[in-house]
Order: sequence, then structure tokens, then C-alpha cells
Amino acid sequence: MSPTRTNPQLSRSKTGGQPDHKLLAIPGPVEVSDNVLSALAQPPISHVSPEFARIFQQAILLSRKVVGSQYGQPFIIAGSGTLGWDQVGANLIERGDRALVVSTGYFGEGFKDCLLSYGAQVTTLKAPVLGETVPFSAIEAALRDQEYKLITITHVDTSTGVLSDIRGIAELVKKVSPSTLVVLDAVCSVGCEEIKMDIWGLDIVLTASQKAIGAPPGLSILIASQRAVKAYSNRKTPVQGYYASWKKWLPIMESYMVAKPAYFGTQAVNLVYALAEALSELMKGGEEGLAARIEAHKKAARRLRAVAAQLGMKSLAAAGAEAAGLSAVWVPEGLRATEIIQKANARGVVFAGGLLADVKDRYIRIGHMGVSVVEGERGDVDRISEVLRTIIGELLEERRSERRDGNIPV
Repeated sequence: MSPTRTNPQLSRSKTGGQPDHKLLAIPGPVEVSDNVLSALAQPPISHVSPEFARIFQQAILLSRKVVGSQYGQPFIIAGSGTLGWDQVGANLIERGDRALVVSTGYFGEGFKDCLLSYGAQVTTLKAPVLGETVPFSAIEAALRDQEYKLITITHVDTSTGVLSDIRGIAELVKKVSPSTLVVLDAVCSVGCEEIKMDIWGLDIVLTASQKAIGAPPGLSILIASQRAVKAYSNRKTPVQGYYASWKKWLPIMESYMVAKPAYFGTQAVNLVYALAEALSELMKGGEEGLAARIEAHKKAARRLRAVAAQLGMKSLAAAGAEAAGLSAVWVPEGLRATEIIQKANARGVVFAGGLLADVKDRYIRIGHMGVSVVEGERGDVDRISEVLRTIIGELLEERRSERRDGNIPV
């Protein structure tokens, strides 16, 4: 039974059969469609049944298509997107291997820490200015300086909303250091940014279920190129891990690829149900349908950032490096992120605060992904814009009143 709402501002407009709830305008989890929610609510079935194997096969095949891969090996495992980092570290890193991390925020730093825990020698390249990307010249210089087993790039760092040019970086790696594996953290980009895994020569694309894919949280999704699988197979030392080990999961995924039940750990049956439905919706219309969804995300991003700019909220990400599914914006002078988030929450819209410790209360993050963007009849983008205008207007008026009264908070 859904909780009773006593304040109408806490209820968002209903869509289909979903109960009233606060609108998620954060960079994941995001709103899900009625069909995805229905799939999640189905009675569980056996995780080794032929029926489930067919559903898992569908999820695997669609996961390849959404990242533009015909030959990649998918791994769909219960866990968050962070489990993708562990898969990379456990299966592709041997102690002493060199890794180059291209960092544009909190999650680039997290990937570095993960690789260090598996014994990698990590070189980190950071953006020279917060909100900017790492210059190609710095990446090229690092690749020419020494040989790296792999390079990791966060496609969209969820802490900053910065979009990196993965196609350009992959081309650079191919030219300067073709033996280096290209690893893409695409947790906040699959489904809302263009990714051509095979064409661009990406070796790992890792993501998660709860962002632009439009499924509930709980599934780590990773697609490995045949070159990456070969690198794993040729390692000289045992995999330093158990749950993340491809020695355990590769036979399982290969079995599901042909719709045969297999077992290593109980699969998250209902989450896989929901993922298969979300991927089916995402790939409806094939590549053209996916391209249209990506364009819809870009359009919504431009619209929301225009509203924010009118309110004096500049984008944290530099021009040309702004993501399609997420906007990180500085709050107006004299305001705090926490009070904006609290006021929005009271009106039934959930925004996210900053993740960067030094400036975490100076900016907010607004997610605009999935059905909130592609199902215009929901009115989600309109509601986000309306609430943002209202609360910023109220807070600025409060500050003006405090100044008139001489009661200016320190």
C-alpha cells in the first residue's frame, strides 16, 4: 500500500498505474516506465529455469546493441556500477601493471583507487581546471612517456557533469599506443550519449542499470571486447578476486548467450526482468530509435541549462564538455545547495547535491535521463523547470528581505 500524502506538493503527477511519488531529478536512480515497473513486480521465478535463461539472453544481446558492439562479451551481475571497476581491476590488472587514469572528477579518482587496490601502478591525469576535460596533449605525452596496460576514461563524470571526447581519446590511443586497452566508465552515458564500441575500438564499456538505461538500481553491466577477454585469458597470475572473477562469470554469461541456464550465485531475477524491458524500450526502433533518444536528452539538457542560466546558475562543466543526461550548476551567489535541495524536496522534486568536498554546497546536480526526457507527456522537464524557478525566486527574495532588515546570515 502506498503511503498517504497529506501535502499535495509531495505528490508528483501520476503516470499510468504508478503511485504518487517524488520526482527523481538526480543522476540516478531515475524515473522508470510503467512497463519496467511492472516487469520488476512480477512474481520471482527460478534463476535456473529455461524461461529466465531466455530473458537473460535478451538482456545480454540488447546490452551489446546499446553500446554499439556486435562481438563484445557482456557481463550482467548483481551489483552497482562500481562492480565494473572491480571487474577491470581483478581480471585485467596484474600486480605492477601500469594504468593511466583520465580523471574529470570524483569517479575518475574512485577508479584510480580501485586499480591501486589490485596492485596497479597508476598515473592520473586531471583536468587543469574544474569543469574542463583533460587535454589531448597531456594524454598523448603520457602515452609516449611509457607503456600502459590500460587507460580508463570516465565518459561523463557524475560529480561534475563533464563529458569527455571518448572517440577522440580512443583514436589517439590507437595511434600512439595501440596495445593499450581502452576502458570506458559509461555509467552515466549509456543510453544518452553516443557510444560506438566496435567502431571506436573500445575494449571495455561498463555501466549500470539505474541511469539512462531506465531500470532500477542493482545491476552492473560490462561489455568486454574480444581483445580484453584475450588479455584476461593470457594473464600469468591468478585473478585477485572471487565474486568479480571472469573465471567464474564468463562460462555463465556464455551459457546465457545461447539461452542455457547456468549457475554461479543467484541472479537478481526481477532486476534482470526489468533490465530486459528497459533495454527493449531503449532499442525500440533500432539504431535510429537510439539516436532519437540521445537527441532528446541533448534537447532537454539545453532547455534545463537555459532555465538555470536565466536564474544565475552557471554550468560547472565548460562549454563543449556538458553532458546530455546531467547538469551540474553553480548556485546563485549567497545561496546554498542544501537549502535549494530541501525546498525542491518539499515540492516533490529531488535534486542532488555536489560530490566534490571543497565545493559541495556551492552546486547542485540535476539529472534528466530516461522516461523523464523521452516521454514528454509526463511533464517531468516542465516540472523540474517550474520548481527550479520557484525556489530560486523564493530564496533570492528571502535574501533581499534579510538585507533590507539588516539580518544578513554569515
